Amino acid sequence: MNKKIRRFVIILGVLAIIFLACVGLGYYYILAPNTSVKDDGIVYLRDSSTISQVIDTLRRHGYIENAHTPSVVARLKRFSSPVKPGRYKIQDGMNNNELINMFRSGNQYPVYFTFNNMRTLAEFAEEAHEELGTSKEELLTLLKDSDVLADLGFDSTTIMAMFIPNTYQIYWNTPALDLLKRMKREYHRFWNEDRMAKASAIGLSPEEVITLASIIEEETVKPEEYPVIAGVYINRLNRGIKLDACPTLKFVLGDFTISRILDRYLKIDSPYNTYMYAGLPPGPIRMASIKVIDSVLNYQKHDYLYFCAKSDFSGYHNFSKTLRQHNIYAREYHQELNKRKIWR
Repeated sequence: MNKKIRRFVIILGVLAIIFLACVGLGYYYILAPNTSVKDDGIVYLRDSSTISQVIDTLRRHGYIENAHTPSVVARLKRFSSPVKPGRYKIQDGMNNNELINMFRSGNQYPVYFTFNNMRTLAEFAEEAHEELGTSKEELLTLLKDSDVLADLGFDSTTIMAMFIPNTYQIYWNTPALDLLKRMKREYHRFWNEDRMAKASAIGLSPEEVITLASIIEEETVKPEEYPVIAGVYINRLNRGIKLDACPTLKFVLGDFTISRILDRYLKIDSPYNTYMYAGLPPGPIRMASIKVIDSVLNYQKHDYLYFCAKSDFSGYHNFSKTLRQHNIYAREYHQELNKRKIWR
């Protein structure tokens, strides 16, 4: 009887040791931390890769301490399908189970994509390529396709209005068309009921508000002047007075560095020449910031019809109710240009 008990105890002990060994091995393979990065590491997978290739990439980057154990966990989970291309975040202390689950589900880490202060669609395409890996060439091709633009609700003159400068969470390697559709959704989200009501009260469409905002953003570097200048232009629009906006001519000339608007520029026949044609130009001359757009929607009500850069080159402007006063300010400014030998 004692021998049987002793044998049972021995067998039980061996089984317990085996069980504990299995538990320990399971913990080692599945739950033990296997990443070591000082700061969170980022891995970019440009093409569909096997999990073995991904694990090898992690090893080469020094993100994992053991390259064998995650392979075992992947086999246990029967994970053999390609890993979705994208941007993945490797956090310090992740275990193999977390790693494999992340790649298996394609749980990418989004890019905080910020764009602002852009004058052209080409600049946007370049930024999207650098930050998101989106094809610059494909983006520009789509932005010239009239059918694509029509599907988005714009045309070649108004498409710039669709881009609302801000910071957006977007997945890396987002296809060009998907990015444009996302920008369209953000455009509609931006134009909420309150903004739409304000635009309607002014008598402008959202695209026209942004067109006016784009001109104002080129007029001044002083944000506090945005609503004042907006008031000037709205006064002129309401009275049927041509805008005479210098930035529209600079846009036509393709040179925003010009300081002097020469007489010959005024004769350029372009729908964007607001010295020649009344009303707003066909579309924005740049991407307008949210601050300027909201300044148009909340423009300052006053009686000013003119403004001119101050002769002290402070970046501020003198505002006038009469052409006579405006001409005095304009003469002072041009005299200072001559004094500084600025001829263009």
